[in-house]
Amino acid sequence: MPKFAKLPLVVAALAASVAALLGAAVTAAGETSATARGPLGSGKPVVLAFGGDVHFEGILETRLAAEPQRVLAPIAPVLKRADIAVVNLETAVTTRGTPQPKQYVFRAPARAFAALRGGGVDVASMANNHGLDYGDVGLRDSLAAARRYRFPVIGIGRDGRQAYAPYRTTVKGQRIAILGATQVLDDQLIEAWTAGPDKPGLASAKDVPRLLQEVRRARRTADTVVVFLHWGQERARCPTTDQRKLARQLVAAGADVVVGGHAHRLLGAGRMGKALVSYGLGNFVWYSTSELSVQTGVLLVTVTGRRIDGYRLVPARIVGGVPRPLTGSKRQRELASWRSLRGCTGLEP
Repeated sequence: MPKFAKLPLVVAALAASVAALLGAAVTAAGETSATARGPLGSGKPVVLAFGGDVHFEGILETRLAAEPQRVLAPIAPVLKRADIAVVNLETAVTTRGTPQPKQYVFRAPARAFAALRGGGVDVASMANNHGLDYGDVGLRDSLAAARRYRFPVIGIGRDGRQAYAPYRTTVKGQRIAILGATQVLDDQLIEAWTAGPDKPGLASAKDVPRLLQEVRRARRTADTVVVFLHWGQERARCPTTDQRKLARQLVAAGADVVVGGHAHRLLGAGRMGKALVSYGLGNFVWYSTSELSVQTGVLLVTVTGRRIDGYRLVPARIVGGVPRPLTGSKRQRELASWRSLRGCTGLEP
């Protein structure tokens, strides 16, 4: 073939190379590149399940000791039907350590992870205001117990890199990344409890730039990015200004689903643009007593890559420390009550 005849091929090859480089640059900037992987991933819809605050104090301590795999039995069928189920583990997992200088401290033995796994939970965030209730010793024990039970935990680590790292998995062809962080820390413990270089601790949502950086990093290689937060004000019916601001920042950084809790009651959920935000998942496995604190449920979100295909609450009520799904007229009343909470969130249905 004459040399001049090869010119169109050379030009085409150069054009392809430039396009590939441009696509790589866009992806490296943390933006979705259709040429790199497509806006919806390459797989089928994935169902994510989210539950609220979990500890094993009071009556739950006895149940955990007797038959850990059965503690969550009433709600397990709901969680197990999902592809990935996530909760907030609001306790140190240790039998050692020194209680920290705060009003409430929680801890549980390592079999807590057996209870979560037996109940259909796949991932737990430990980024909350109880994750280091028993200091660095408790943190190391929590991580060791999670490794022993091969149970993924997020939002906690031996250093900042591990604490802010997402849980990653591929389900039905979809690459999922789930990050955990806390916006709630006792003022006198913020510095001591926040993970950093060579410093064990929690992923702090108070360090907003760092959290947004991690979301952008996850966005580059995941089809769906989830941020699971501990945030808000206890017993408040509506999200705080800080919650609403952080939700907008996370969505702008590339989060597709932003969920969390701390208020010990349900709050509203809905769409923020193309993303799904839930401001309060309520208690879940907890020694609840008041009427508001026993109202709970499992939030189910169906996603295909960045698309939120749908979401719904499976309403439940905490009985004896454990959520039990509601049926009939009680279920309908709880759903209507939950939907009404969206009114003060600024979210769309």
